[in-house]
Amino acid sequence: MKKKILVIGANGFTGRRILNDLSRNDEYIVTGCSLHDDIAPGSGNYRFISADICQMGEQSALFREVRPNVVINTSALSVPDYCEAHHEEADSVNVNAVGQLAFRCEASAARLIHLSTDFVFNGDTTQLYTEVDTPDPVNYYGVTKLKGEKRAAELCSNYAIARVAVVYGAALPGQHGNVLQLVADRLRNNEEIRVVSDQWRTATYVGDVSQGIEKLINYPNNGIFHICGSECLTIADIAYHVADILNLDYSLILPVTTKQMEEATPRPRFSGLSIEKARRELGYQPHTLEEGIRLMFSV
Repeated sequence: MKKKILVIGANGFTGRRILNDLSRNDEYIVTGCSLHDDIAPGSGNYRFISADICQMGEQSALFREVRPNVVINTSALSVPDYCEAHHEEADSVNVNAVGQLAFRCEASAARLIHLSTDFVFNGDTTQLYTEVDTPDPVNYYGVTKLKGEKRAAELCSNYAIARVAVVYGAALPGQHGNVLQLVADRLRNNEEIRVVSDQWRTATYVGDVSQGIEKLINYPNNGIFHICGSECLTIADIAYHVADILNLDYSLILPVTTKQMEEATPRPRFSGLSIEKARRELGYQPHTLEEGIRLMFSV
């Protein structure tokens, strides 16, 4: 029988890519869900349901209608500055709704694949984090995402947690952009852009997240997996890669330190994630940063 897959957060940048990719596979019956109406109707072989997963009645009705075998939760309140100032809302989306999803997956014998973040770590290292390293978030966004991970693992006996980092790629109209798109847009307009030079990340092409998530659908075991890129670079170095590949003006990139950025919300200095477990157990093979940038901008 075909697996019925429910993608929550299907209007979001990562969720939409997962929805579109899975809907091309005849092995699945795919449903997308988001708070708002479908931002790209007719773009794939899926059905779409508008629902607020923070409302327990709507979440319950969603499960009754779809009866999923697999639930992929990409929804999140993911802006650290916003989460820092709106604790209750961040808890509602990133913790409480995840717990309810895990409970319903357990009750219906569905597999839960929950997306998390590199921001569960404190950044006090220069070694790539593995899945067994102890999380210690430095901001409230990271706190809520870690709590969400724990809810998923505690309440659902068939789960996978996929931690991603700095997901990039071409965005659809109405979606939030990403730092690589912002850099390209500014440079193309001959505008200067300040980018932090002492924060390291393993940037991830959105198609690789989708690849990793599909592998987790049929993976027989529970656990945490780092699904991200293989190169750990500073945000400034990532910006320079964009300029180099697109033949844009390097001099418009202004590298600054974390202190000089004067960000209101703390962020981990180093949150590079090791993908050795995903390579070994899933056969996960991400694109290089250069390959991902070329795919993103079709160059």
